[in-house]
Amino acid sequence: MARVKGGTVSRRRRKKILKLAKGYFGSKHTLYKTANEQVMHSFKYAYNDRRKLKGNMRKIWITRINAAAHMHDLSYSRLMHGLKLANVEINRKMLSEMAIHDAESFAKICEEAKNAIANA
Repeated sequence: MARVKGGTVSRRRRKKILKLAKGYFGSKHTLYKTANEQVMHSFKYAYNDRRKLKGNMRKIWITRINAAAHMHDLSYSRLMHGLKLANVEINRKMLSEMAIHDAESFAKICEEAKNAIANA
């Protein structure tokens, strides 16, 4: 059986990993083994954090809605309860955007929620 060297393929594979590890501290950007370990960890962190981002954004939206609702004498939970009773189906992202950019329509939504709570 003939000996297979595969130098160019191996070099390309290693260079690809070292390129991904550019900017890492210490030997993590120079030595292949440590760079490969760090790149694999980095991929895991990136994958997990893409999922965590969704929960973080929801927390931000809720905080913004709560702050805007308090300006209209409502808490976040009472606002959401009132919207549910009034059959207003609007997601938290849009509510948050309305609270920031369109205060008039957010005020109308708050009034609708208050009326729904009063009539219930």
